[in-house]
Amino acid sequence: MTVEIVVYNIASALKAQEGGADRIELCDNPGDGGTTPSYGTIELVRQNVSLDVFVMIRPRGGDFCYSSYEFHAMKRDISQCQKLSVDGLVFGILNPDGTIDKKRCQELIRQVKPLKATCHRAFDMTRDPFEALEDCIEVGFDRILTSGQQTTGALGAPLIGELIKKANGRIAIMPGSGVNEENVREIITTSGASEIHFSATVFKESEMVFRNPNIASMGDAVDETFIIRTVDPARVRKIRELAESAAFI
Repeated sequence: MTVEIVVYNIASALKAQEGGADRIELCDNPGDGGTTPSYGTIELVRQNVSLDVFVMIRPRGGDFCYSSYEFHAMKRDISQCQKLSVDGLVFGILNPDGTIDKKRCQELIRQVKPLKATCHRAFDMTRDPFEALEDCIEVGFDRILTSGQQTTGALGAPLIGELIKKANGRIAIMPGSGVNEENVREIITTSGASEIHFSATVFKESEMVFRNPNIASMGDAVDETFIIRTVDPARVRKIRELAESAAFI
């Protein structure tokens, strides 16, 4: 069982390694579903973890239909990641009609090689998952991260199982989204997946003692200024244990 942990900061990457993850997906901006992290963050993570580091290449939140400017930004980000010796890149581009933008995805994959390329949950916004599966295989993705076109991997597990059978080893299919201690066994037994993606999130209090009450929440509706998102190594180990036990049923 291969375990991938999505992380949004340096501390989380270190905690994921402590918990025994095989790979991390390094992102920024969890509220947007993940965007490209800073080069400083990528460099420090690469220097301080020994597990595989896959970096999100996503220029903004929202949809996955990008302008020519955004596409060129993605290409520049990939070039910088290659200089920092990451192990893989995670991206996806769609056409307005809900199909995989094969031309531009293939251009990025050619640039990425020999590093690995994962198609992220842009896949879940396609009009036909089986059409998208074949398109991802055609353009050269190594892996698809998917919730089975549902809000969570648990709800989408039946479709993920169908995709794994249809792929027949031509591409890896990795369930993700909302994976936790309560549902990971069901996801694995239903889908037959050999990889799993989750966050093992825990929140901790900021070490700040002085807190200015006049700018609480920095203008946002919910005050999360002094709440730090990280990863719980114990949760990583527990979810992995449950996933592995389900894989042998």
